[in-house]
Amino acid sequence: MALGPRVSELVGDIRTQLGESPWWDGQRLSWIDIRGKALHILEPATGRRVSYDVPGVPGFAIPTESGEWAVGLADGLYTFSPDTSRWIPNWTAPHDPATHRMNDAKTDPRGRLWMGSMTYEEREPVAALYRSAEGHVEAVLPGIITGNGLGWSPDEKTFYYTDSIARLIWAFDFDPDAGVATNRRVFAEDPAAYVPDGLAVDDEGCVWSCKWDGARIVRYSPEGRILAEIATPVARPTSCAFIGADRSTLVVTTALPADGPTGTLDGALLVIDPGVTGPQLRPVAADAHVFALTNNSRRSDR
Repeated sequence: MALGPRVSELVGDIRTQLGESPWWDGQRLSWIDIRGKALHILEPATGRRVSYDVPGVPGFAIPTESGEWAVGLADGLYTFSPDTSRWIPNWTAPHDPATHRMNDAKTDPRGRLWMGSMTYEEREPVAALYRSAEGHVEAVLPGIITGNGLGWSPDEKTFYYTDSIARLIWAFDFDPDAGVATNRRVFAEDPAAYVPDGLAVDDEGCVWSCKWDGARIVRYSPEGRILAEIATPVARPTSCAFIGADRSTLVVTTALPADGPTGTLDGALLVIDPGVTGPQLRPVAADAHVFALTNNSRRSDR
């Protein structure tokens, strides 16, 4: 079943090499360029936009309750303050930044930060999923190759997590009070032709998964049944988020192709009329990122 949505370009003159981590805070849309090492912020109502250089390879950028940004770089978690242009290190990841980096992340409904890592070679299951809350970071799921899209069901009882190279999206039982995911099982598995990338969960509990090199976004039922496959005018849709006053628009980040000519919309932001709405995501809670000011001796003004 195809929805036949409207697909169009949102920002005409911003092209990312590898767009990711779209986020809607109620008024502003933000996203990153991993290879271009940049954070972009757009106010659709006014057209105002600003871009910031990132001092490393970013995997995600998410607003915090304090008005700053939690940003994952190759070596761990940082807080970025646009007002001061300061980058403060919060947590050093237990991996070699020459071989690993942080990748996709999202907050759970209580504001805890869940963030995954990956290796550059993307071969061995030596990365992990981490949870940042209550003053510390904990590895909650080791044995990952390329940690990617994640999200929660509207009732907060199911957590979804993606390992791109394994071509799997898992579902977990989730305890929202304790912030604990258990009972991992396969939610969806992709064919060899493409891999699952970023995802979003709508208000009906359905999962929208972008398919890298698949030129499509797949909408799954809460049981993992394919409800729709939406063709995209790019081979590499990377992630998606619900935006707008009622969050009834799906914005899609994209990436340039590995080989061959670049298409008109490769690297652009796309918008889709999905026919459903999505939840308002929470910013990162204070205790999920500021603990480093006392727990980590490193400082940076880079």
